[in-house]
Amino acid sequence: MGIIVLEFNELCPTLLGRWMASGDLPNFKALHDASQVFVTSADAAPPALEPWIQWYSIHTGLSYSQHKVFHLTDGARAGHPDIWSIIQERGGRTGNFSSMNARRQVEPGCFFMADPWCTAQTAHPEQLQRFFEFVAQHVQEYANRDRPAGLSSAARLLASLTRQGLRFTTIGDIVTLLLREFMQPTRIWQRAVVLDWLQTDLFLALYRKFNPVFATFFLNSTAHFQHAYWRHMEPEAFDTRPSITEFENYEHAIKFGYQNMDRLVQKFTRGKADGDVLMLVTGLSQQPFVKYEAVGGQRFYRPRDITEVLRMLGLRATVVEPVMTHQYMVRFASAGERDDARSKLLDLVCEGRQVFEIEPCDSAALYLGCQLHRQLAVDTAMTSASGRIGSRAFFDVFYQIDGIKSGCHHPDGALWIATGTPQVHAEKVSILDIFPTWLEMLGIDYKPSAVHPFIGGSLVERWAGEPAGLTQTARNQRRQAIEAGARPSI
Repeated sequence: MGIIVLEFNELCPTLLGRWMASGDLPNFKALHDASQVFVTSADAAPPALEPWIQWYSIHTGLSYSQHKVFHLTDGARAGHPDIWSIIQERGGRTGNFSSMNARRQVEPGCFFMADPWCTAQTAHPEQLQRFFEFVAQHVQEYANRDRPAGLSSAARLLASLTRQGLRFTTIGDIVTLLLREFMQPTRIWQRAVVLDWLQTDLFLALYRKFNPVFATFFLNSTAHFQHAYWRHMEPEAFDTRPSITEFENYEHAIKFGYQNMDRLVQKFTRGKADGDVLMLVTGLSQQPFVKYEAVGGQRFYRPRDITEVLRMLGLRATVVEPVMTHQYMVRFASAGERDDARSKLLDLVCEGRQVFEIEPCDSAALYLGCQLHRQLAVDTAMTSASGRIGSRAFFDVFYQIDGIKSGCHHPDGALWIATGTPQVHAEKVSILDIFPTWLEMLGIDYKPSAVHPFIGGSLVERWAGEPAGLTQTARNQRRQAIEAGARPSI
């Protein structure tokens, strides 16, 4: 037996329940009805209620207070033992396809692709790297009209992906979606699901080729829809209401995302090997975001080119990593250069406010993003408090990301384990219980230690009767198989 973990970021247990009951999510319903069903609770509160923190906690079993990984891209450098490294150390094969804030680990027979924001880590096998770079550019610059994705390069990429597992039916689905978009340009937002389709085909091809004992598959498109379009799904929760045109365009955007993922669940159910277990993990979920409704909602502004902003101030970074929405991780050659950059960036002001919110990350890095949230006029000017630079048109340097933030994080998440013996558990469990559950399901005898003091408990004992294949004899056989370097079977 192997485990395939569908990491569908921030899907809401309540919305899953609503649309399963209405018949709109038949494949989620089938998975739910074959699973041990839990609602999970995150291990940290805001400002640490972020997916790149919660997923790191899930993969390591460590709470945020233990691992202290706060920023996206920090996980790759933190070095804590995680589920993939533990399995690989015992000779098991693993797959990690875009799991958030994870470290590259590639033993023979394994595959890896970083999340789109961790661009310093290369993919394996190496032919995945071109696809990874395309995904990273698309995700990081999706709203930047100054850097549109080239159709010719996309076409060449599709041609190469057909040799890596991309199905011709998927290409047909992409062409159909683009034709619908051509006929109705306001539906361009639906294009986000194309990456889901490409990634699903590639993952399933790698899964069939490498036959891993444990593999994770991460998608973020529906989380994006929720952040952007919750006010269109539930306008009564907000003071700032969408226009009629916006409402008609985006009213069903979130449901569209869930139904897209529902079809992917069917692909995974059909594509997995007999005996392999599917798990749905959402990490956390979302709810209406109303914090800035009194000022018309929260807008986001992003530099058209962050390196040009640095150059304008006489700064040069060694590494610039775009992260979420309007934020960047920027690294410099020394602590002195970092401090000089912080001073000059904080000097930029617009409408009497500092443009950037900045926090030092380590001895030579800054985590920064534009902290202006109100709607700005088209002729808004930006200058420096010290007079270091003259007046500049704000929108010559920044662009506004379309839409108003509408969804924010909620600590509840969904955890479904398709054991074939369905049971819905009323009591919430911690996301920190997922890590030891994986270990027990795989028959790995790995206990908390000073080096790895994980604190959750396995959920296997909560299941109503032990499912077939989870007897002590079977667990011993799996452990012996892993230690012998073979793919264990349950």
